[in-house]
Amino acid sequence: MQVCLAASLSAGAVVHDVAETGPFLECALRWCRTGDPAELERLVRSPYSGIDRDVGAAYATLAARTGALLDAIEAGRLALPAPDRDAALTFARRARRVALLASELEDEPLRDAMYEIFELPRAARAKPAPAVPTAEIELTDPIEPEPPGPVRARSRHFSASALNAYAECERKWFYRYACAAVEDRGSAASAYGTAFHSALEDFHGEFPRPDPAQERAMRDRIVHYVNWAFERNRDGFETPVAFELQVRRAQRTAQRYVDWLLAEGKRAPFTVVGREVPANLQLGDQEFVGFIDRLDRDDRSGDVGIVDYKTGSIATQPSEYREKIRAFRDFQLPFYYWAQTGEGRRVARLALIPLKDARLDVKPVVLEVDAAVTADLERARTRMIELSADLASGRERAFAVTSDPEACTFCAYAAACADRPPAPPERFAR
Repeated sequence: MQVCLAASLSAGAVVHDVAETGPFLECALRWCRTGDPAELERLVRSPYSGIDRDVGAAYATLAARTGALLDAIEAGRLALPAPDRDAALTFARRARRVALLASELEDEPLRDAMYEIFELPRAARAKPAPAVPTAEIELTDPIEPEPPGPVRARSRHFSASALNAYAECERKWFYRYACAAVEDRGSAASAYGTAFHSALEDFHGEFPRPDPAQERAMRDRIVHYVNWAFERNRDGFETPVAFELQVRRAQRTAQRYVDWLLAEGKRAPFTVVGREVPANLQLGDQEFVGFIDRLDRDDRSGDVGIVDYKTGSIATQPSEYREKIRAFRDFQLPFYYWAQTGEGRRVARLALIPLKDARLDVKPVVLEVDAAVTADLERARTRMIELSADLASGRERAFAVTSDPEACTFCAYAAACADRPPAPPERFAR
């Protein structure tokens, strides 16, 4: 990408490529001065970190839930191919070196040091501004459009989320995974989901098995874990009032979750054997990565159940969710199923746990894996192989826009999408 330099720059001056690297440098500077982990998470997702986009996003997600991003990288918390692991370790070394220099240098010398440490590109020497023409400007003939070229995903990895985005809207996939057009800064809803997931991960570390004798302790401790998790994600809420309201909502939902845990443990005793479990799977020639919210083991049969927490809108009946799998509109639980099956586990249940509405009892949407469901999961697996291979091939394509205006409501790219469907008319009643 070419960078335009202001005509007022003196000839021979060396300038930084602000349009390209400026946001990265300012983010790094804020992290050095404030220690804000959110700034470090933005750094690791930047193309100037040297880390693959999906790997950076995975580490940022992991750090948002567990903290200590650099420690997680250095400990190798994610199972990665050697080139991605080396790139992540290089970023961690560079970040720690910059942090050490921050106590010794003022802002401008520190920026200069960052250019060298992170090996950032610099702009070429500025040329004198051309003289402003005095004659009338003549328009040239229009240029023929360039022929369309291949479009590939920026990452070598795929995830169920990427395929779900494609199933929802092909253009959304194009903006996010091929162009990285804008950074989705998230919303209060995403902050709520991140915090609640983190709270339940900590909670089940202490209580892997529901026990009526520990009911009082379970209810008291989940209050603590929810408060702590939301405090770590306070910056995701726009106002203190919004933060407080969402914490209260989460606390009410958490108590309903404990109600369900105790009832379910009595009906079919189980033990939580995994939390935020890495899911790595080779499908065809493509690698898939992700994290499973929770793995349960049936205490009677030893079979495994896969659990996914949902703080947004989901299917309300197993038949509805199964239809989404059949229609290739949701690949998440099929991906988790094949990742666990590939590790030799017998998966007997797939469950979505709704945690959105504090007014309702927790009633999971459960698919018992029988022969018919297995056939649907086989078809989903075949489609995942076909779709990921197609997206990785780089064949020329037109990325169609969804026909569902609801899909545009919270899309980070809606403002840039001129072809998006019109919003449905608002209806009022009296």
